[in-house]
Amino acid sequence: IAMAGFVGYIVHSNDIRWTFDKVAASVPTGLPAPAVWDAIPDIAKWQIILFVGVMESWRENKVVLEAEGQKHYMSGGKPGYFPSFDLLPHPVPFPLFDPFGISKRATEEKKAKGRLAEINNGRLAMIGLFGFLSEATVPGSVPFLKGVVPAYTGEVMAPFTQNIFTAPTAL
Repeated sequence: IAMAGFVGYIVHSNDIRWTFDKVAASVPTGLPAPAVWDAIPDIAKWQIILFVGVMESWRENKVVLEAEGQKHYMSGGKPGYFPSFDLLPHPVPFPLFDPFGISKRATEEKKAKGRLAEINNGRLAMIGLFGFLSEATVPGSVPFLKGVVPAYTGEVMAPFTQNIFTAPTAL
């Protein structure tokens, strides 16, 4: 997820858009990446957050892991392992981990090395993403990014335009 966030920050900072995406087309260009987040509709934000939540729930599910002969990584399982979607009643075309079967014939040692690399890449992506956010929020806080990342004056810790728990509801 962190790697997708890192790439997403770069993509949105450079105004790269899919031509068929009407939500992205509704967002003005030339905005820093956090401002792009602010400009998308709240329902789109919820869609992203709920998708990530579903993926995390699937990844942490004991029943799903046991069906594949695995354990949770905090109980002696493999760090970086993501289960397949075989238990879903709806067909999923490929697994998220190794979708093209490249590592099927790899040794366990090579697979363990690959999982460790994936974890480390995720950690680096988190550091990079927070470096971008730090520089955008406090210009000059990351000397290497000074002048590269545009300033952002919004609130990076407030992902929604209004608090859903205190906002008035229209029934």
